[in-house]
Amino acid sequence: MGVSLNSKGQFVQFQKIYRDKYFVDKSQILSILNEALDTSGCYICITRPRRFGKTVMTNLITSYYAKGLDSKEIFEHLQIAGSPEYEKHLNQHNVISMYMSDIPEECKDYGDYIRFHSRRIKRELKSTFSQCQIELEDSLWEMLEMIYGETGERFIFIIDEWDSIFHNDMFTEQDCSSYLQFLKNLLKDRPYVELAYMTGILPIRKYSSGSELNMFDEFYFPTDSIYDTYFGFTQEEVKELCERNQRSGGNISYEQLSEWYNGYYTFHGEKLYNPRSVNKAFTQNRVKDYWTETGPGTEILYLVQKNVAAVRDEMVRMVSGEQIYFSEDDFVTDVEPLESREEIFSAMVIYGFLSYYKSCLSIPNKEIMKKFQRVLRDKSMGYIAELVKNSEAMLQATLAGDTDKMEQILEYVHDTEIPILQYNDENSLSCIVNLIYLNARDRYRIEREEKSGKGFVDFIFYPYDKSRPGIILELKKNKSPEAAIEQIKEKNYAARFQVLQDGSREYTGKVLAVGMNYDSQKKIHSCRVEELAAGARQASI
Repeated sequence: MGVSLNSKGQFVQFQKIYRDKYFVDKSQILSILNEALDTSGCYICITRPRRFGKTVMTNLITSYYAKGLDSKEIFEHLQIAGSPEYEKHLNQHNVISMYMSDIPEECKDYGDYIRFHSRRIKRELKSTFSQCQIELEDSLWEMLEMIYGETGERFIFIIDEWDSIFHNDMFTEQDCSSYLQFLKNLLKDRPYVELAYMTGILPIRKYSSGSELNMFDEFYFPTDSIYDTYFGFTQEEVKELCERNQRSGGNISYEQLSEWYNGYYTFHGEKLYNPRSVNKAFTQNRVKDYWTETGPGTEILYLVQKNVAAVRDEMVRMVSGEQIYFSEDDFVTDVEPLESREEIFSAMVIYGFLSYYKSCLSIPNKEIMKKFQRVLRDKSMGYIAELVKNSEAMLQATLAGDTDKMEQILEYVHDTEIPILQYNDENSLSCIVNLIYLNARDRYRIEREEKSGKGFVDFIFYPYDKSRPGIILELKKNKSPEAAIEQIKEKNYAARFQVLQDGSREYTGKVLAVGMNYDSQKKIHSCRVEELAAGARQASI
């Protein structure tokens, strides 16, 4: 056993994961891999967004297959133990693990980088197969060919973050080409390869336009129908984790997790959650944005900045809660140079910033919504950023019942002549509401067109801090704000505020009814705000 060959270190890491209070059994992936062993389908590349469990899975796979390990103590308690092939492959294979994100100390160039990864494996091969006529000066594939020829020993390759070199400014385009050739020489058409399992973020075809790695089957977000449930937590898994959390005295609810981390889908439509964020919420006993802890907060801005105009308006619609049509034929795997709408949105899906299901794109959850909100505030968003600047003033004016200020802000929005807001119907007004109340999302959970009382209300603002007022907002065109307020009363929309979201007790804070109307003849907005008191009492502000 070594660092790269039949790694004990990976087994130690998997033991830690297994002992975790919120461990989820994903071992059935091994049944699929067992079927792929030593077949034409033994080349597998799985790409997923950051923090979707790729490295956890490589630790599991190595711990199951690697010779010299005794992992039965764990796997006999996992689902894979029920497979007919379970014992046949348990700790019976040579596994070579390669973590391509590792950079050697004082790495000056690609030569240092690739020698570091090759030399470590070659030293362990020479030590383990000392009876073979191999030398450290031999290339890695020459050594493996000789070992196979003399002993018949074959190998499983686990290559994690295989695409790291393409994200590192240290390496040139020529270096990347040399790296692809290295992987081809190591893996393609080699008799010693039993299985080659690679993970990364972006698909192979983004980097390789030729035939270097065309032997791999690619499984990428969101078109993977084979491995889709093994990366991310399913809805049932999250519900079970919530029960575990509550049994141990935790107070994280399923509804909270669903709001913050849900919104992705398997190929067949099952809901998926970001696993790292769910785990962090349990261990820290708090739901919040954990994604930005693992990378820069400007990633979405980087994806759109080369052609803001191509996607800006549709981004606003998605922030407003709408879905955007995006055909599966629109997906591109070679997303460079990030100039077209198709390239930018495809990259957002692959990186996990957008969810894709049934030919529609949407912002998956509150965790990702917060990243989009930051982007809309950036000056590169042009008129959108200017409108967002007014969102704090709009919220404060609403809470204060300052309808003059509210109407002033709405007139500014109208005068901006936003292309996507043509004022053809109330949906256009809905887009405006989402822009001018963007800052409110930090303090309210905003729902659109929710069934409430005797009908459907345009917007309900549920306060996270129950001491804040709740807000019911109704939109009208060519009527009056008073008519909107009257509808709120007649339909009893305030019924949603009689209990908290967890149903535990009555909501005792005040509720504001907000009516907005747009007069298409006079080209003006008018607003009214009233407080809806408990019972039948309703006091005008």
